[in-house]
Amino acid sequence: MIDIGANLTHASFHEDVEAVVARARAAGIDTLVVTGTTAAESRTACKIAERFDLYATAGVHPHHARDCGPDTLAELKELAGHARIVALGECGLDFNRNYSPHPDQEKCFVAQLELGLELAKPLFLHSRDAHPRFADILRAHGVSKGVAHCFTGEREELRAYLDLGLYIGITGWICDERRGQHLLELVREIPRDRLLVETDAPYLTPRDLRPQPKARRNEPAFLPHIVNTVARALARPAEEVAHETTRNAQTLFGIRESRATTHEKRSAAA
Repeated sequence: MIDIGANLTHASFHEDVEAVVARARAAGIDTLVVTGTTAAESRTACKIAERFDLYATAGVHPHHARDCGPDTLAELKELAGHARIVALGECGLDFNRNYSPHPDQEKCFVAQLELGLELAKPLFLHSRDAHPRFADILRAHGVSKGVAHCFTGEREELRAYLDLGLYIGITGWICDERRGQHLLELVREIPRDRLLVETDAPYLTPRDLRPQPKARRNEPAFLPHIVNTVARALARPAEEVAHETTRNAQTLFGIRESRATTHEKRSAAA
């Protein structure tokens, strides 16, 4: 399995990131994509990816769009040239929290879309309460290579993203009996070659996970729980869903198995 979105730069992982990665690999997670949310956090994400043979994204989350200027974009462009950076983002629109004004969000979003198109990099996309404006901007710029990260929307929004050619990222939201029940049905409408899975750790801990982790901190090792829930919704074997979502992540991001995982498989075979 590949966790396409883990916020390992978050303060809650500062003391035990090595153990978190080790638990993920023990749980069958081949690799992780560490999410970048500011220029500084993207640099840190890249360093974590280098240290643990992982991958990362480089971008500015809409919460921080007010601070996104020419120097920020120049830094993202430089970072994007690193072999461990496989996508631009997390970028997009968040009209729920509105930590940055809408005009600033749209300006920063468009700048990152244009950079992604210029560099032929996939986009790691965030949208919350921003449909249909989010899809309209993607459509206007001809964006088709990317993932709608942490999809929690309704059918109309899903269809818009699929029509654009995007992949769809499913998180532990699908395990939430209060807010995620609709995803158990909608996940069946995602083509098999466009489905991706992610934890968005340390956020979105599956509500039905037992026992619940300390401080409800989510981590990549819990990805199999999400995959199992998705597989039940699809009435398909979890191993099949794990294999297909792994292949999809490798296709979108152009990534390979980690050296650590390959070594473990060879050791097991021996």
